[in-house]
Amino acid sequence: IQMVNAKSCEVFGWKRDELIGHNINVIMPPGIAEHHDSYMTNYIKTGTKKMIGTQREVTAQRKDGSIFNCKLGISETKESGLICGFILDVTTEKAAEAEILAKQRLTEKIIDAAFDALFVINERGIIEMVNTASTAVFGWSQEEFIGQNISIIMPPDHAANHNGYLSRYLKTGFKKMIGKEREVEARRKDGSTFPCILGMSEVDDLGSKQFVGFIRDVTIQKSLLLAQAEREASDSLLYNILPEHIAKRLKEDPSHIADLYNNTTILFADIVGFTDRTSVMSPHDVVVMLNDI
Repeated sequence: IQMVNAKSCEVFGWKRDELIGHNINVIMPPGIAEHHDSYMTNYIKTGTKKMIGTQREVTAQRKDGSIFNCKLGISETKESGLICGFILDVTTEKAAEAEILAKQRLTEKIIDAAFDALFVINERGIIEMVNTASTAVFGWSQEEFIGQNISIIMPPDHAANHNGYLSRYLKTGFKKMIGKEREVEARRKDGSTFPCILGMSEVDDLGSKQFVGFIRDVTIQKSLLLAQAEREASDSLLYNILPEHIAKRLKEDPSHIADLYNNTTILFADIVGFTDRTSVMSPHDVVVMLNDI
């Protein structure tokens, strides 16, 4: 070492006179220090430059033996034959990067913990991120989702028009779905469709727009609602055609249909074409029809 500046003493902890005259390997961690002279010798013999004129991230060692990350740039002065090294301590930057990465990992874990399927798409409708629930709901893997157009999870009639919807919004700013929730149909990998609640929000990241979609499968809820509607229609039919006391008794136990009821005659009428018509109807629709009759 022929020359150092004040910052070198501050960063490494040696005094100027402790550095001058010593081999540069005193600031290198073990494993690198013992090989440094051979690197120099090889360069002087061959002229092959590996580090000179470049910059890269390495580790350095302080006087107290502690190791830190730094950026090292090396240049050669032809006139003097000296080699100059410029070292920038990036400890703070690396700590900030580590904190950002930790927050990103935490965010990813939170997203993956969500029960609803989540999709992040760009302005062209290309999927950039999905969570674990998305793969469970739709049947595609995360690798199969990334890079695909979001229209793959839509029934054909909606899929063909989706890019047009997105382009129209980006041109006009008119929001139909963003910031709202509504029930739509979605399509799984196997081609089957199911009802879901779709919520959309927009994220503006340094002028680049991204869209986040939350999808909740409501197949079970819809089935429960339909079953409830069928029960209510059946009860209504029972009370429409029978006296209340008989209807109540039959509702509690249908086996009472063959009981003898004083002052009451139950007629079973044959409706022409009833079987053919009801064979293509849902149970709920059959009960509604009978209620109307």
